[in-house]
Amino acid sequence: MLLNDEVQLLRKVPYFSRVDPCKLKLMAFASERVCYNPGEDIFRQGDLSDAAFVILRGNADLLVNSGGNEMKAGEAGSNSIIGEMCLLCDAPRAMTVRAVTEVEALRIAKDCFFKVISDNPRISFEISRALAETLRGTTARVESTPVRQPAEAF
Repeated sequence: MLLNDEVQLLRKVPYFSRVDPCKLKLMAFASERVCYNPGEDIFRQGDLSDAAFVILRGNADLLVNSGGNEMKAGEAGSNSIIGEMCLLCDAPRAMTVRAVTEVEALRIAKDCFFKVISDNPRISFEISRALAETLRGTTARVESTPVRQPAEAF
């Protein structure tokens, strides 16, 4: 794929839609194209956060391991970015991301990701907006979940 094609694909990601194409070209050039087969982990919960991934093609499940049980927390598909929040927090991966179909992605190393963010305040705003939307959605789900009352002792 040509560099200009990758720039056009990056522009489809909401975080990057308003970023200068020259900056996106630098990001695309500095990124590594990676492919995963169905069932293969893109990264695992607890791993070091060293890169963000833009899914160019395919679908992946977002899985959380709690008490030895793996639960599906969501999905990611084409034009989505994964792994960026833990990069920003400098925290280990909060979940496992596993390819459901063949996945083709751009792996954006931490230093490249931060360079583009520092040069583009608009990305910081878009990331803040996305984080606020995620938090709002999570809060709405928690508020709508019925609370189980403990059984009374007789």
